[in-house]
Amino acid sequence: MDNPTDGPTAFANVAAQTTLLAQRYQFYLDQSTPFVFYRWVGSGTLLFFFMLRIILSQGWYIVCYSLGIYLLNLFLAFLQPKFDPSLEQDIKERESEEGGVGGELPTRQDEEFRPFIRRLPEFKFWYSATKATVIAFVCTWFSIFDVPVFWPILLLYFCILFTITMRRQIQHMIKYRYLPFDLGKVRYARRNN
Repeated sequence: MDNPTDGPTAFANVAAQTTLLAQRYQFYLDQSTPFVFYRWVGSGTLLFFFMLRIILSQGWYIVCYSLGIYLLNLFLAFLQPKFDPSLEQDIKERESEEGGVGGELPTRQDEEFRPFIRRLPEFKFWYSATKATVIAFVCTWFSIFDVPVFWPILLLYFCILFTITMRRQIQHMIKYRYLPFDLGKVRYARRNN
């Protein structure tokens, strides 16, 4: 009789296959990184079909609301700098009270330039938003998630929350003089050799 420890176990085979699938998945994710426009078009299309399903089925409003709140949270993290200027200013004020010298944002041309680094990079924003949309779309296949609610209240609450949150974020951006987009950045044409 063969000894069961001689060959690979069933668990080892499953683990090897899972690792192989994870590596393939990561390979395709890595290959999609440079195609920003196409990734976002795909995610937008997926979000459109999700919203179409919500509208046509007239249900799953809680799932839609949850997705909206999550996407708003991701968007805010995408707009915010990795190192919050308000916290840095507090540290600077404490150090100046103690007699030390603290770091600050440049206000003159001869000061150090610090580029804008996002709290949530674009790829992670796209990836999380797409995963959340897929999960929400799958949730619409199960009636357990179709909780009866009065949807205009949810829509009104989301609009108020979005307005208040974005107003606060824009005020923060104006106060600490940072712009999360490269609207004024000079772009040079590529040479075709």
